[in-house]
Amino acid sequence: MVKIILAEDHNIVRNGIRNLLEKVKDLKIVGEALNGQEVLDLLDSGISADMILADINMPVMSGIEMAERLKEQGSIVKVVILSMLDHERYVVQAFQAGVSGYLLKNISADELIFSLQHIHIDGRYICSELSLRFLDRLIQQPNRHKLEAETGIEYTSREIETLILIADGLTNQEIADRLFTSKRTIENYRQSLIEKTGTKNTASLIRYAIQNGLIN
Repeated sequence: MVKIILAEDHNIVRNGIRNLLEKVKDLKIVGEALNGQEVLDLLDSGISADMILADINMPVMSGIEMAERLKEQGSIVKVVILSMLDHERYVVQAFQAGVSGYLLKNISADELIFSLQHIHIDGRYICSELSLRFLDRLIQQPNRHKLEAETGIEYTSREIETLILIADGLTNQEIADRLFTSKRTIENYRQSLIEKTGTKNTASLIRYAIQNGLIN
């Protein structure tokens, strides 16, 4: 039996999730909360739970803040995020905070149930929509190693990530925020890419990258 605490500040959403999960014989809702602090209070009061299914955006304490607090306490309770936020920045932040799963609220009931059961047996899970999106980004780099062999120029993974985001039109600051680093570091990556490729500016860098298969 998987004992779950639901943390969601919208009553209709929380009630819908509870009604769905209560129909599954090996899942049991043992507590409900409107925010991360209430979850911590429930655990402190002695409620035993295996898993917390929580939104990110909640008043008082967010789902990620709650996960960080539990991680600091050495808690073995697994945290699974169920959110409308699909930006990869939130996914990275969540796993860095110690969560075991990240799900979007538009997933099917079958995937929700499967993911909770999978995570309970010590797995980690990202919903299929996000997984496929991340895979598509990796596929944008199909010819990188071939190009490196032909030119003798090696690119770091961070340089390639920066290059993709440059091509998406992001500013240095926006890229820095996305990659959790400083604006100065991104400026260095951009300059390194220009020097390695022998291009003159950002426009010619992007053109070079597309023509040579570094990005699509």
